[in-house]
Amino acid sequence: MADDPQIPSDESVLNRLGYRQELARRMGAFSNFAISFAIICILAGGITSFHVGLNSAGGASIGIGWPLVSLFSLTVALTMGQIASAFPTAGGLYHWGSILGGRACGWVTAWLNLGGLLTVLAAINAGTFDFAVAALGLPAGSNPAMVKVIAIVAMTLSQALLNHYGIRLTTLLTDFSGWLILAVATVLTVALVLATPRFEWPRLWTFTNLSGLPADSPVFARQENLPWLFCLGFLLPAYTITGFDASAHTSEETVSAAVNVPRGIVRSVVISAAFGWFMIVALMLAIPNLQEAANQGSSVVPWILRKTLPAPLGTAFLAGIVLAQYLCGLAALTSTSRMTFAFARDGGLPLSRWLRKVDPATQSPSIAVWSSGILSALLVVLLRYETIAAIGTVFLYCSYALPIAAGFWAHQRTWTRFGPWELGAAYRPLAFISVAGCLFLLVLGVQPPNQQALPILGGTLGFMLVLWFAVERRRFKGPPMDLGTGR
Repeated sequence: MADDPQIPSDESVLNRLGYRQELARRMGAFSNFAISFAIICILAGGITSFHVGLNSAGGASIGIGWPLVSLFSLTVALTMGQIASAFPTAGGLYHWGSILGGRACGWVTAWLNLGGLLTVLAAINAGTFDFAVAALGLPAGSNPAMVKVIAIVAMTLSQALLNHYGIRLTTLLTDFSGWLILAVATVLTVALVLATPRFEWPRLWTFTNLSGLPADSPVFARQENLPWLFCLGFLLPAYTITGFDASAHTSEETVSAAVNVPRGIVRSVVISAAFGWFMIVALMLAIPNLQEAANQGSSVVPWILRKTLPAPLGTAFLAGIVLAQYLCGLAALTSTSRMTFAFARDGGLPLSRWLRKVDPATQSPSIAVWSSGILSALLVVLLRYETIAAIGTVFLYCSYALPIAAGFWAHQRTWTRFGPWELGAAYRPLAFISVAGCLFLLVLGVQPPNQQALPILGGTLGFMLVLWFAVERRRFKGPPMDLGTGR
């Protein structure tokens, strides 16, 4: 489709949307897919949050819950893909919200998306550190909290340094990350299958109440409502299969963006869902004792590998997982910095004139890269990993829901000019399912022990409401609005 002469060139589409080409357009179809696939990173969320699924409704959360939420994520990806094909800009969700729902919708979407990206980046790097310490036995020193902060700041700044040198280097690393994730997940799955002496298949559809464990620091407080616990287990796949809007944020750096961006979004979700499910099913079946595993809390995956695999092989897998998690953070910072750049380009952020600058040598938004990295690192000082992950998930899915809901309303009304990647009559039903599912995830994401996310979300929305009506509705002009919606 990219060679179809009827499909406008990338630069002409960008010009029609009101922007000129500033970033280096060097990413092909695989690279666009790889950046979302690297951020989803089943070796990050699927591993570091495995206990969230296990300690809710046991095996049913793995065998049934993951596929259910994966289908929901796919509906979000499909609807997002159609919008991305029509409006392939670095602003992504923010831009779509502005075009389809107006300036206020776009402005709120931008802040929720940016907040979600920053917190997800913090959660990825915090999870990487915690996993590395637990898995590889790294020393935490006499002041573990301080060591953790210093280590995460160092990780984030190193990711910023790599991003600083431009999309060429970042693309090479995220492409490598994509292959690394596929290789490690596949070989790990096969190794666990071969090492499992007896397959207890009923585990995958058996509902087991494992709340209240570990006793000293339970993943979920003890409760008897098993259906609700099963729903809380949705947070495992929901947190893992997120961040696929990265393909949209790199639209202005992708060749044949109107085709390759929606394909990258959808393929990253499909492949992550499939490979991730096989991997966590293998982990679930390999567990020697469910009760003992649930008592491991967040260290359950290293415990499973030590119990089932030879020590050198288990250590090699754990090291590969840590490397993939680090590269996941690298890709997340790329996506966050592009969103920062795009919002600043339209004057939406404080210090926008600086944040929108593009380094002429690397054609990278370097100031946006460094500021995003520093803000993300600061979040680790304030909140626990699970809460950061829950906030990031809630903020991101809210930012997904707003432009999709706007698209649902505008479809064939004010939005009549579509891109080459289109769902046709299926768009509106899928958009409705996407928005309803995002609202349900919002409810799940603020439940104990992540209740801290509720006042943060409520406070953020309340502050944005006051700020919009007091200042921003007069100051913020939004993106160029002759954007081919048919108006």
